[in-house]
Parts: sequence; structure tokens; C-alpha cells
Amino acid sequence: MSGAAWGAEARFAVYYAPSRESAWWRAGSAWLERDAESGERCAAPQPPELTRPLAALTEAPRRYGWHGTLVAPFRLAEGITQADVLQATREWARTQSAFALPVEAATLGDFVALRPSTAQGETGIRDLATSALQTLDPFRARPSAAEVARRSAAPLSERQRALLAEWGYPYVLDEFRFHMTLSSSLADAQERATLVAWWRARTPALGPLIVDHAALFVEPAPGEPFVLWQRVPFQTDEVK
Repeated sequence: MSGAAWGAEARFAVYYAPSRESAWWRAGSAWLERDAESGERCAAPQPPELTRPLAALTEAPRRYGWHGTLVAPFRLAEGITQADVLQATREWARTQSAFALPVEAATLGDFVALRPSTAQGETGIRDLATSALQTLDPFRARPSAAEVARRSAAPLSERQRALLAEWGYPYVLDEFRFHMTLSSSLADAQERATLVAWWRARTPALGPLIVDHAALFVEPAPGEPFVLWQRVPFQTDEVK
């Protein structure tokens, strides 16, 4: 993907993605049945307690690939190229230090996701996301009126509406909640509980997430699957 070029409708995002060599990348990509970096289809596990195929429960996150959002998807501002975004992201990444992020499976409304399991981890990943957001804000096109209207139709707090107006996304800064989505919206509480239990049984062996780089993802055109375009390493591999 390093030499790929996309049109004006492409959206770019800065995500956290586990190292390609890590068990976390293999586990998450298999869960979603898609490797967003190679484009390969993966074989998914099938928790025996489920009454329908796992693939039916993971359709929404499958399109986005295995990730945790740092900077939500955005189109490029006029005059900005993908090379500009890559250079800025690389320069930002060289100012960041690696750290370990303990996580646990949990429900977020009707979704299942990995979440930081400690307050220190929550603060560390929020600070990282805030830094990335502030760095890349000059590169993003402002959302259209239709996009703002769609976001505003959601049940947002006054604070979230103010963040939407300023940053183009309501869940940033103090409203940011890092998560790695494991399911679509699931109305069945038992299905959610089954997925949480499956991941909680396996997370200890996988250990913490090692946050030693970020990844630029791209949605080539509206509705298409996101692809992992470039990994951008932090200044040091030494984990704090």
C-alpha cells in the first residue's frame, strides 16, 4: 500500500494497530476475519456458546479493520496531499514514546470492545490521541453540512456538540474513550456477555497492548473497507 494513491473522496485516519508480528494482531484480525494490512481473509474462531456465526456479529468492525482510533477518519483539506499527511504523522510519531497498555473486554452500550483496564493506561492513550489530533487538525477538510447534521442527530451532550463544531468529531479530548471494537451493535445481552467472556479468558495470555507506533488507515472511497496504509514508529522501542 506504500505507493497507493487515492481520490478526493478518500478518508484518512490515525489508528493504533498492534504490531504485525504480535499475537494481538493475529488474534484481532482473525476475530474480524480480515487482515487490513495484507488484505487477506482470516479464519475466525467460533465461540461454542454462540447460536449464530461469529461473522454475523462483527460486520461493522470488519470494514474498519483491527484498530483503536486515535484520530477519526477525515478527508484532506484543499491543497493537502497524502504525502503531507504521511510526513506530518511520521514527524509527530518521532516525538512519542512507547508504553504498555493493559486492556480488558467490556461492553460499551450495545457493543463489545477492548478498553484500558487501568486509569493510568486510559490517561496515557488519551494524551496520545490528543497530541495526534492537534497535530493533524490543519490537514483535515472541515465536515460538510450533511456530515455535521448526521452527527448532530445523535444524542450528544453540549460538550460533545462543541467538540464536533471545533474538531469535526464529538469524542475527542476529555470525551475521548479509547476502544478496539469487537462487535457490531448487538441487541442480545447474552451474545454480548458471551463475547466478553471469550475475550476475558484469553486476554491474560496476550498481555498488554504495546503502543510503540501508530498506523495510517485509509478508506479509499465511501463505504469501502479501510486499509492499513503505513505504520509510523515512535521515537523509541523502549516500553515505559
